[in-house]
Amino acid sequence: MTDRTESEIVHRELDPDGDSPSVQIVEAIMDLEGVDSTELPTIYDCVDGMLSELFSNPPAPEAQMEVTFSYYRYRVTIEQNGSAKFVKTG
Repeated sequence: MTDRTESEIVHRELDPDGDSPSVQIVEAIMDLEGVDSTELPTIYDCVDGMLSELFSNPPAPEAQMEVTFSYYRYRVTIEQNGSAKFVKTG
C-alpha cells in the first residue's frame, strides 16, 4: 500500500445542523467527480442511520467519534464535528 499524498485527500466541512449528512456526502462526491446524483449508488441504505445518529445525538466531544466507510471510489471519514475527508480509492 502506498501513502496518499495530500493532493489525493479532499477535506470538506459538513453542516451537522444542515441537510441530511448522507445528502451532503452525495453532493460532495457529485462535485468531486462531476457527475449527477443519478450516476451514484444509493447511500441511504449503507450509512444514513449511522451518520444521522452521529450528528443528531453526538457523543461527548472528548470521545472524538468518527465514522469511516467506502462509497463510490472514495474512503470517507466523517468526524462528529462535521469534518469530512475523502480519499479516492479507484
